[in-house]
Amino acid sequence: MVKKLLPAFFCLIVFGKLFSQEDSLDNERLKKMVTLSEVVVRNNLDVTKFLQRIKNDTTFYKAFRTLHILGFTSLNDIRMMDKKGSIKASLQSKTIQLIHAGCRTMQTLDEKITGDMYDAKKNFNYYAAELYASLFLTKGKVCGENNIVKGVEHSTKSKSGIEKHKEQLKMLFFDPGKKIPGIPFIGNKINIFDPDVARNYDFSIDMADYNGQGCYLFTVKAKEDLSSSEKDNIVID
Repeated sequence: MVKKLLPAFFCLIVFGKLFSQEDSLDNERLKKMVTLSEVVVRNNLDVTKFLQRIKNDTTFYKAFRTLHILGFTSLNDIRMMDKKGSIKASLQSKTIQLIHAGCRTMQTLDEKITGDMYDAKKNFNYYAAELYASLFLTKGKVCGENNIVKGVEHSTKSKSGIEKHKEQLKMLFFDPGKKIPGIPFIGNKINIFDPDVARNYDFSIDMADYNGQGCYLFTVKAKEDLSSSEKDNIVID
């Protein structure tokens, strides 16, 4: 099927320590780039540890894996655009995931298709649509899953094709701000916690209210006074 594309026993210990030291140094450098509100300063927040906690956060990935062990109903909306921004293919569907004896299956309750979203065998014609389906739509019966995320690391090593792209997409979704190998032009630019990339952004920490509870608000914005060449390095705005 043709797809359409659219607009490392001793040594390990040593490398592990070196990586940890390098990450700590990056956090210390990044700390100097973060603007703190008065209330955050008064709370004596340990900014270095706060930044490391953000880097190590697995909340979104935990939620994603939990979707594999719970029943739910979802509305799906996939739109493929041409270079002019017009819709050339779309899929809107309502699906329900069922859980039984540790296995998940999915039923399509309603589906509307336009354009060439599928081929004659009802395989997706577009990688983006296939990637979405592989992550959020269940095909057949899948068993033996859990939502444990401790110790799980995303890597594209030994992966190719759609499996590599799925892993890259997970890294983008669930490891935000970290380098994604194998993506031309933007892979390194995504690594906003690298001090050399971070200089293009304004980082701030403030206090806010979320659902009636106090929380820390971490904000990342592209600097407003960037030159044209510097703006080319911006992927988060």
